[in-house]
Amino acid sequence: MNDSPGWASPGSAPSDDQDGTAGIPRPSTPADGDRPDGRWSPAQPPAGQWSPPSAPGRGPGTGPGMPPTPPGWGGAPGPGWGGPPPAAKPGVIPLRPLGVGEILDGAVSTMRTHWRTVLGVSLTVSVVTEILVILLQRYVLPEPASIDPNAVGAEAVRQAGDSLRSELFSTVPASVIAMIATLLTTSVLTVVISRSVLGRSVTLREAWSEARPRLLPLLGLTVLLSAMVVAIMAVGLTPGLLLPGGLGAALAFLGFVAACVVAVWLWVRFTLAAPALMLERQPILISLRRSAKLVKGSWWRMFGMLLLTGVLIFVLTLIIAIPFGIIAVTVDSNGLSEFLNSDSTDFGWPFLIITGIGEVIVSTLAYPFTAGVMALLYVDQRIRREALDLDLARAAEVPGYDTPRS
Repeated sequence: MNDSPGWASPGSAPSDDQDGTAGIPRPSTPADGDRPDGRWSPAQPPAGQWSPPSAPGRGPGTGPGMPPTPPGWGGAPGPGWGGPPPAAKPGVIPLRPLGVGEILDGAVSTMRTHWRTVLGVSLTVSVVTEILVILLQRYVLPEPASIDPNAVGAEAVRQAGDSLRSELFSTVPASVIAMIATLLTTSVLTVVISRSVLGRSVTLREAWSEARPRLLPLLGLTVLLSAMVVAIMAVGLTPGLLLPGGLGAALAFLGFVAACVVAVWLWVRFTLAAPALMLERQPILISLRRSAKLVKGSWWRMFGMLLLTGVLIFVLTLIIAIPFGIIAVTVDSNGLSEFLNSDSTDFGWPFLIITGIGEVIVSTLAYPFTAGVMALLYVDQRIRREALDLDLARAAEVPGYDTPRS
């Protein structure tokens, strides 16, 4: 057993062990005097009246002359023999299949427990990213194309096309910068989260030294997935764009909807590829196959979890961005009313700086939360399919799990 973030070999499913219970600690033989032939022990309790366990909280021996029911017997509250023992929890999550709340809580607990490392990474990347985006917006990217609201016919179509090209040209550089920022934070924070599951701390230097060799494969995985989405969109939109008139527009809309459905399906199917690539140190294509294998049969659960994460990030963005936006507009112009009545889109430095601060705060919190959810979804799926909890318990040196699984 090693302490690397990969924990266990990717193919170690429970089915590899005959009955999937090899290495699991078993209880010792009872020593209460019962005979192996099934007959009653000679030492028996005194006779007394026994009442049926009809009322909640009443055990089998609650009649007159009998002692009170021990906790946990017959539905009585308290610890005892009433249920399985709690799962080991050496780190931020219990080592068993996780619920939605436990995954979200694990991501937040990692941010709170290892806040120096987590916020150090996300804050640094967010500040550098936002500075680059502001400089691009101010000095490199062209002004948005103007649109005449009174234009009709061919002129309106031309203006709409110019506006679309300008918007795409302005979006691509910022998207590339955001992709690189996501790569850096995901690679480092995945290592931090893998250690937090075991209850171990990790410094920024240690996390970076482990994540650095995986940056190029992670970049290749991201580029491959992005190219797949672009190709799907191109296939869906091209037939409609080649046809003129309303028929072409309708076909383009249907192709766009179909392309979105396929892209979302692939996004969920390959969402665990990045954690598999980082923690198992697998090549790109094998990581894609690993993600497809882990997600199989749980697509809707994964989709719901990813959708919930996106909604939470969206709400966080609104809570932070709206106040900063109002302040930026008020400071940059002579009041909100003047901004609303103005047709100019030329924002000054006060607007860019204040909104940039809001974006940095959002990114600093969103990057580690999203990376935490992705990594814990990967851990949860491996616990459900491959009994990874046993390997994690041994790696964390939990008592009773020191026997390696064959």
